[in-house]
Amino acid sequence: MSVLSNEEITATQKASLDTSLGLLSTSLEGVRKLVELNLQAVKSSLADSQYNLRETLSSRDPQELVALHARQIQPTVDKIQSYSRHVFAIFAATQTDVAKVIETQYEAHNRRVQTLVDNLGRNTPVGSEAAVTALKSTIAATNTLYETVRRTTRQAVEAAESNLNAPVGAASKATQHAVERASRVAKTE
Repeated sequence: MSVLSNEEITATQKASLDTSLGLLSTSLEGVRKLVELNLQAVKSSLADSQYNLRETLSSRDPQELVALHARQIQPTVDKIQSYSRHVFAIFAATQTDVAKVIETQYEAHNRRVQTLVDNLGRNTPVGSEAAVTALKSTIAATNTLYETVRRTTRQAVEAAESNLNAPVGAASKATQHAVERASRVAKTE
């Protein structure tokens, strides 16, 4: 006697295929967003470089050139920080979407396994209760492990986000102070 019917096997295979295609679609959407962001960054960088070069070539004296470069630093740093935030946001969104799909699949799989174990428990010969209990215990331990890994992953993503924001803010402030100092020095010379 088979544990699963042909219809159940077919339904499981279809669900697995749908999940795989969904994950592929989610991943490709993340890649598409990264490609768009990189194209925007390249276009912006080229336009900024062209503008900065024209400004540099039109400088008349060294003090004006130093002041010009000091003014150009902060917008560049701001754009780099913005780019980093966008990349992180794309990765975080994609990771969240993938995690949702995986969690949904895990829960569905867990329900199917639990149903299977319950059916086995009802249909097993006398004396095999210890094996069914051990199997249920293993499933419970696996669920606990999964939940621990899921929480740890979520905490790691949150920590990575805060670790990204802290140095970015500090770098922004340091750059702003350096620009201000360079501008003051250029004006006094």
